[in-house]
Amino acid sequence: MTRPLPRTFLLLLAVVALVLAALWLRPAPDRAGKPANAIPVRVVSVVQQDVPRYLGAIGSVLSLHSVDVRPQVEGVLTQVLVKEGQWVKEGDLLATLDDRAIRANLDQARAQLGQTQAQLQVANVNLKRYQLLSTDDGVSKQTLDQQQALVNQLQATLKGNQAAIDNAAVQLSYTQIRSPVTGRVGIRNVDPGNLVRTSDTQSLFSVTQIDPIAVEFALPQQQLPTLQHLLKATTPAEVEAYLDADGERSLLGKGHLMLIDNQVSATTGTVRVKAEFDNQDGQLWPGQLVTVRLRTAVDEDALVVPPPVVQRSIDGHFVYRLDGDTVTSVPVKVLYQDSTLNIVAGVKAGDRLVLDGQSRLKPGSKVEVTPDAPAPAEMADRRSQP
Repeated sequence: MTRPLPRTFLLLLAVVALVLAALWLRPAPDRAGKPANAIPVRVVSVVQQDVPRYLGAIGSVLSLHSVDVRPQVEGVLTQVLVKEGQWVKEGDLLATLDDRAIRANLDQARAQLGQTQAQLQVANVNLKRYQLLSTDDGVSKQTLDQQQALVNQLQATLKGNQAAIDNAAVQLSYTQIRSPVTGRVGIRNVDPGNLVRTSDTQSLFSVTQIDPIAVEFALPQQQLPTLQHLLKATTPAEVEAYLDADGERSLLGKGHLMLIDNQVSATTGTVRVKAEFDNQDGQLWPGQLVTVRLRTAVDEDALVVPPPVVQRSIDGHFVYRLDGDTVTSVPVKVLYQDSTLNIVAGVKAGDRLVLDGQSRLKPGSKVEVTPDAPAPAEMADRRSQP
């Protein structure tokens, strides 16, 4: 015989059944108040700002003046008056050579000049005497002509003596080697005490101008009209030089466009371009490879969006614009693009466009905006970085 269940147990079962029924019949909660079929997307607002356009290239830093200092006369290098790496000015004395032999030649030339001057003085006195005597046939015309020829010969010898003095003075000046430019002294190749000759293949050292300095780079020949327009502009086109290191760029200096080469390379189809930089802090160094950006134009009040916003179809470019909780496909025209932004036409400043999640969208799709989209100010900040 089965015993009946206690009344308390039956009441407990009834309560549990009522709770389960209430949970089963309650409608599912609407999470965050969004439709159950909404597609999560990220959005960004259209920004209106001035956008500079750039051309990029790899350039090489060049000195505007770099001189290999070599002797112009043969002699023993007696002194080197500058240190390696020292900054010097144009005209500073760098080194001296043994000048004793050249000084002796200069003294000899001066002595010969004095001797010729004395001979010419006597010849002129005799010439005047013969000219007076020739008026009453006191001397033959032949004798007078011979004396005149002697005076002319001594005058020519005098000019030769003076030229020899000038040449010896120039040779003497070569024994003092002075800096031809303002710049930095390089590594010394010859020590004092060595005999140096003009035929030596190795220079004493070099002097290289550092400030200002130039950067040379090449651009496609299709950019030649743009470059010519920039050269004719009243304001020089700005050029920036960056050093790429460990995946990051550091600005080395800002300069301006100086010139373009007078011909296009037939092998590469490029034209060489040179820019000049103020380099007081020495960030740019001759022979250094840098990344160059040439500013070609500035688009004022341009409508700017990140590159992922713009989609492409067989009909052209388009974007998804957020209208309430749905999206609309809007055709746009891409006016300019680079790795950081696109300049578009067809939308308005402040329009909210889909940045991520377009692959699941179609016109009229309901969307749920996620909060991790970049703000417009952040996009502008990234544009200012190299």
